[in-house]
Amino acid sequence: MQSVVSLYSVLPGELEKFLINFYGTKDFDKTNFSNKQWKKEYPNPVEIVDIIGAYIENIDDYKLSMWVSIDNGVFIKVTEDNADELIRYLYERFPY
Repeated sequence: MQSVVSLYSVLPGELEKFLINFYGTKDFDKTNFSNKQWKKEYPNPVEIVDIIGAYIENIDDYKLSMWVSIDNGVFIKVTEDNADELIRYLYERFPY
C-alpha cells in the first residue's frame, strides 16, 4: 500500500497554482490531475510531510482541501489543527 495525497479545489486553476508553487515548475506529475483534483501516491509515507507542510503554510493563500491516506481506504483531512500531530505520527510510525 502506498500513501496517497489528494488535493481538491472548487476554483479552476487553483490546484495548478499551488502545485507550481510547491514544485517550482510546471512539470509536476499530471498523471492524476484535473482542474479541480490532484492525487499522487508516495511509496514512503514520510515523503508526504513536505507537501503537508507546504499546504499548511499556504492555507490562507489557496482555496484547497487536502486529504491523505496512509492506510488502505482510510483518508484523513489535513487541517491546521491536526497537521502537526499527523506529521509527528508519520515520523513515529515510519521512522526509516
